Amino acid sequence: MSASAIPESVNCPCGSGDSLAACCGHYHAGTPAPSAETLMRSRYSAYVLGLIDYLAATTLPAQQARLDLEAMRHWSHASTWLGLEVEQSLVLGGKPEHALVTFVARWHDGTGEHAHRERSAFVQHDDRWYFIDPSVPLDAGRNDPCPCGSGAKFKKCCAPFL
Repeated sequence: MSASAIPESVNCPCGSGDSLAACCGHYHAGTPAPSAETLMRSRYSAYVLGLIDYLAATTLPAQQARLDLEAMRHWSHASTWLGLEVEQSLVLGGKPEHALVTFVARWHDGTGEHAHRERSAFVQHDDRWYFIDPSVPLDAGRNDPCPCGSGAKFKKCCAPFL
Protein backbone atom coordinates (compact mmCIF):
# COMPACT_ATOMS: atom_id res chain seq x y z
CA MET A 1 0.00 0.00 0.00
CA SER A 2 1.49 3.35 -0.95
CA ALA A 3 1.36 6.14 1.59
CA SER A 4 -0.55 8.33 -0.88
CA ALA A 5 -3.35 5.78 -1.40
CA ILE A 6 -4.39 5.11 2.20
CA PRO A 7 -8.12 4.45 2.66
CA GLU A 8 -9.63 6.71 5.33
CA SER A 9 -11.21 3.72 7.12
CA VAL A 10 -8.02 1.73 7.79
CA ASN A 11 -6.97 1.86 11.47
CA CYS A 12 -3.41 2.96 12.10
CA PRO A 13 -1.20 0.02 13.11
CA CYS A 14 0.53 2.16 15.76
CA GLY A 15 -2.43 1.73 18.10
CA SER A 16 -3.44 5.39 18.33
CA GLY A 17 -7.07 4.59 17.55
CA ASP A 18 -7.03 7.01 14.61
CA SER A 19 -7.25 6.10 10.96
CA LEU A 20 -3.96 5.46 9.17
CA ALA A 21 -4.63 8.44 6.89
CA ALA A 22 -5.11 10.76 9.90
CA CYS A 23 -2.18 9.31 11.85
CA CYS A 24 1.06 7.75 10.60
CA GLY A 25 0.03 8.03 6.95
CA HIS A 26 0.95 11.75 7.04
CA TYR A 27 4.49 10.91 8.06
CA HIS A 28 4.83 8.06 5.56
CA ALA A 29 3.81 10.61 2.88
CA GLY A 30 6.62 13.00 3.88
CA THR A 31 5.46 15.22 6.73
CA PRO A 32 8.19 15.25 9.42
CA ALA A 33 7.13 13.54 12.66
CA PRO A 34 6.75 16.20 15.38
CA SER A 35 8.24 14.06 18.17
CA ALA A 36 10.43 11.03 18.73
CA GLU A 37 7.44 9.02 19.97
CA THR A 38 5.47 9.88 16.84
CA LEU A 39 8.44 8.86 14.69
CA MET A 40 8.77 5.56 16.56
CA ARG A 41 5.05 4.85 16.12
CA SER A 42 5.25 5.67 12.40
CA ARG A 43 8.27 3.36 12.04
CA TYR A 44 6.31 0.50 13.63
CA SER A 45 3.48 1.19 11.18
CA ALA A 46 6.00 1.22 8.34
CA TYR A 47 7.14 -2.29 9.33
CA VAL A 48 3.51 -3.43 9.33
CA LEU A 49 2.95 -1.91 5.87
CA GLY A 50 6.32 -2.91 4.36
CA LEU A 51 7.45 0.72 3.86
CA ILE A 52 11.17 -0.03 4.01
CA ASP A 53 12.18 3.18 2.23
CA TYR A 54 10.51 5.14 5.03
CA LEU A 55 12.39 3.13 7.64
CA ALA A 56 15.67 3.90 5.89
CA ALA A 57 14.87 7.61 5.48
CA THR A 58 14.04 8.00 9.19
CA THR A 59 17.26 6.35 10.39
CA LEU A 60 20.20 8.66 11.19
CA PRO A 61 21.55 9.64 7.73
CA ALA A 62 25.10 8.56 8.63
CA GLN A 63 23.75 5.02 9.18
CA GLN A 64 21.44 4.69 6.18
CA ALA A 65 23.99 3.26 3.72
CA ARG A 66 24.78 0.42 6.14
CA LEU A 67 21.21 -0.72 6.75
CA ASP A 68 20.37 -4.24 5.61
CA LEU A 69 17.26 -3.26 3.66
CA GLU A 70 16.66 -6.78 2.37
CA ALA A 71 16.64 -8.19 5.92
CA MET A 72 14.29 -5.42 7.01
CA ARG A 73 12.00 -6.16 4.04
CA HIS A 74 12.01 -9.89 4.80
CA TRP A 75 11.16 -9.36 8.49
CA SER A 76 8.41 -6.91 7.58
CA HIS A 77 6.75 -9.22 5.06
CA ALA A 78 7.32 -12.52 6.94
CA SER A 79 5.68 -11.23 10.11
CA THR A 80 2.09 -10.76 11.18
CA TRP A 81 2.21 -7.67 13.33
CA LEU A 82 0.17 -7.95 16.54
CA GLY A 83 0.52 -4.58 18.22
CA LEU A 84 2.58 -1.86 19.78
CA GLU A 85 2.65 -0.59 23.35
CA VAL A 86 4.57 2.58 24.19
CA GLU A 87 5.73 2.39 27.80
CA GLN A 88 7.63 5.66 28.11
CA SER A 89 8.77 8.63 26.05
CA LEU A 90 11.46 10.91 27.46
CA VAL A 91 12.63 14.08 25.76
CA LEU A 92 16.14 14.69 27.04
CA GLY A 93 16.68 18.13 25.55
CA GLY A 94 20.13 19.37 24.66
CA LYS A 95 21.53 20.66 21.41
CA PRO A 96 20.65 18.75 19.36
CA GLU A 97 17.61 17.45 21.15
CA HIS A 98 17.64 13.74 22.00
CA ALA A 99 14.84 11.47 23.18
CA LEU A 100 14.33 7.90 24.37
CA VAL A 101 11.20 5.86 23.67
CA THR A 102 10.58 2.55 25.43
CA PHE A 103 8.12 0.24 23.72
CA VAL A 104 7.04 -3.35 23.20
CA ALA A 105 6.35 -4.57 19.66
CA ARG A 106 4.57 -7.89 19.16
CA TRP A 107 4.49 -10.07 16.05
CA HIS A 108 4.01 -13.62 14.86
CA ASP A 109 6.20 -15.41 12.33
CA GLY A 110 6.98 -18.98 11.27
CA THR A 111 8.58 -19.74 14.64
CA GLY A 112 5.76 -18.42 16.83
CA GLU A 113 4.65 -15.32 18.65
CA HIS A 114 7.25 -12.79 19.83
CA ALA A 115 7.45 -9.65 21.93
CA HIS A 116 10.42 -7.31 21.76
CA ARG A 117 10.96 -4.61 24.39
CA GLU A 118 13.33 -1.85 23.36
CA ARG A 119 14.48 1.56 24.50
CA SER A 120 15.25 3.42 21.28
CA ALA A 121 17.24 6.62 20.97
CA PHE A 122 16.35 9.48 18.64
CA VAL A 123 18.02 12.74 17.67
CA GLN A 124 16.54 15.84 16.05
CA HIS A 125 18.46 17.50 13.21
CA ASP A 126 17.23 20.13 10.76
CA ASP A 127 13.72 19.95 12.26
CA ARG A 128 13.49 16.17 11.70
CA TRP A 129 13.69 13.33 14.18
CA TYR A 130 15.89 10.34 13.34
CA PHE A 131 16.23 6.88 14.87
CA ILE A 132 19.76 6.10 16.08
CA ASP A 133 20.20 2.42 15.17
CA PRO A 134 22.44 0.73 17.77
CA SER A 135 23.03 -2.22 15.40
CA VAL A 136 24.65 -0.03 12.74
CA PRO A 137 28.17 1.22 13.57
CA LEU A 138 29.09 4.86 13.05
CA ASP A 139 32.51 5.82 11.72
CA ALA A 140 33.35 8.38 14.36
CA GLY A 141 35.99 8.61 17.03
CA ARG A 142 35.15 10.06 20.41
CA ASN A 143 36.49 13.51 19.50
CA ASP A 144 35.24 13.56 15.90
CA PRO A 145 32.23 15.67 14.92
CA CYS A 146 29.02 13.78 15.62
CA PRO A 147 27.59 12.04 12.54
CA CYS A 148 24.16 13.52 13.32
CA GLY A 149 25.42 16.83 11.97
CA SER A 150 25.14 18.77 15.20
CA GLY A 151 28.72 20.02 15.10
CA ALA A 152 29.28 18.72 18.64
CA LYS A 153 31.88 16.08 19.45
CA PHE A 154 30.56 12.54 19.03
CA LYS A 155 31.31 11.70 22.69
CA LYS A 156 29.14 14.62 23.86
CA CYS A 157 26.28 14.02 21.43
CA CYS A 158 25.03 10.66 20.10
CA ALA A 159 27.75 8.29 21.40
CA PRO A 160 26.07 7.78 24.78
CA PHE A 161 23.00 6.39 22.97
CA LEU A 162 24.81 3.65 21.08
